[in-house]
Amino acid sequence: MAKVLLTGGSGFIAAHILELLLKRGYEVVTTVRSEDKASKIRAAHPNANLTVVIVPDIAQPDAFDEVVKTPGLEAVLHTASPFHFNFTDAKTELLDPAIMGTTSILKALKSSAPGVKRVVVTSSFASILSVAKLEDPTKVFSEADWNPNTYEQGAKGDDKAVSYRVSKTLAERAAWKFVDDEKPNFDLATINPPLVFGPVVHHINSLAAINTSNARFVDLIQGKMKDGVAPTGTHFWVDVRDVAKAHVEAMERTEAGGKRFFCTAGNFCNKEIVEIMKKKFPDLKDQLPGEDFKGGEYPEKGPPKCDNSRATKVLGIEWISLEKSVVDTVTSLQALGA
Repeated sequence: MAKVLLTGGSGFIAAHILELLLKRGYEVVTTVRSEDKASKIRAAHPNANLTVVIVPDIAQPDAFDEVVKTPGLEAVLHTASPFHFNFTDAKTELLDPAIMGTTSILKALKSSAPGVKRVVVTSSFASILSVAKLEDPTKVFSEADWNPNTYEQGAKGDDKAVSYRVSKTLAERAAWKFVDDEKPNFDLATINPPLVFGPVVHHINSLAAINTSNARFVDLIQGKMKDGVAPTGTHFWVDVRDVAKAHVEAMERTEAGGKRFFCTAGNFCNKEIVEIMKKKFPDLKDQLPGEDFKGGEYPEKGPPKCDNSRATKVLGIEWISLEKSVVDTVTSLQALGA
């Protein structure tokens, strides 16, 4: 079976991708940043056709130079990317590492991995959205949209969310530009998910380390929204298992080459999550908001819409429902001690 390189293998999305690749019979080489993370992946997949390689700093220009020389590589799923708001200098700690982390692996693949024919990069809805349109009910977001914020706006760092969106936008744009300019042996597909919910299968040292999107479930389980539900934020969501499938299908399907994929199951609001939890987890009644709780609703005029038809048709995704995702997420978090 084909050999696949998966970067960032200890991440929330990547852990699901790894499970799916192994289930489909691929030989997998995955990278992580430390021996601690490597040992946990090995322990989670004993006897698997799996090699774990330590790449301590993906922002280094030569970070992936050696691992891409692994004989027999045919495809790469590049999920490793900085995602944090705890920076003091946006340019050096977020923007440049995000761009470098993407372009450096593409350069290394071009020079040292002639057998690789398809690269799939994990991007984000952050590189699609325009804040001005997030409360416009007439707007339909799709792969045709690009975030309009500039490098200069992101580098200022006075709005950390803007800096993050710029880092994702410029990293993805740099990947597409590299393929256009350099004409490597491989083509490119990008996966652009919004908020990603779903069960946790990777190791986390504490619930404080939960992925950002799932943190709202932890807060609800722990009673932190009992007196008022937090604003929803972006009103688009997707289950992590669909995101993992999208990566693998984008790798396998010839027609996915050269395309972005807005991977979303559609709209949601925090109020809907609360209602599902109240129905499915009556034991959490004392932690959840009461009957006439406030907060977490859709905007008064309604949320923007989405066009996910490309991912549905080209990748064959049958989107997991919000109810199933909520139930599986809460069950997973309770097993971790939430």
